[in-house]
Amino acid sequence: MASSDAGVRAVAGSFGEAAASPAASAARFRVAVPSVASRVAAELRYQLAEGTLLPGEKLTEATIAEELGVSRNTVREAFAELASERLVVRHPNRGVFIASLGAGDIHDVYTVRRAIEVSSIRNGGSPERIAAVRAAVEEGRKAAEAGDNEGLGSANQHFHRAIVGLAESHRLDMIMAQVLAEMRLFFHKATVDAKFYSGWLEENDRICTALEAGRTEEAGELLLAYLNASEEKQRSVHGE
Repeated sequence: MASSDAGVRAVAGSFGEAAASPAASAARFRVAVPSVASRVAAELRYQLAEGTLLPGEKLTEATIAEELGVSRNTVREAFAELASERLVVRHPNRGVFIASLGAGDIHDVYTVRRAIEVSSIRNGGSPERIAAVRAAVEEGRKAAEAGDNEGLGSANQHFHRAIVGLAESHRLDMIMAQVLAEMRLFFHKATVDAKFYSGWLEENDRICTALEAGRTEEAGELLLAYLNASEEKQRSVHGE
């Protein structure tokens, strides 16, 4: 599920359980804090946004509990939280599955994105927050040069997360985490086209350049046009 880390034993100890395999250690670090069920939900939401979990994929309580070092009841609570966000669905006698969002959800999601992303960028941000936006653009360039389409997709997610991060609002960050998870569910269908993400890379750079120059209104207008075009692309892909 996630990359290895030498500190996994310390994290496992915080749950009072045996150490997990190195493959689960990075995920452990993201959930080794209070409110464990919500943190497990946040970890699964993160994996959705990163493209690790796919639409229609079955989630198994026992497997996730073992990988994250938590109880099955905790995982069950996390599933309930994600179900309330329509990121997973529970089918009686079959189990819990990653949702497959429909065309009807597209406009709603983009309405939220326009509201929080455009307002965040128009207000600018600290040098550190702006640097995070640039870092996501550069991450995308490196992925494109390596021919890593999934990596490019993750970099694009990081770009939009960094834009909302300009506002330095925990609540907006939480909303964006759910939105990014939903967006990746849409994008899985679109990325049969290998150029899907690379088509947005130059737009990301233009938006970031305007932001860095302090031209926040221009950055907002570029981002708004970007989101409108992206919505139209998604409608086309999903047959709406």
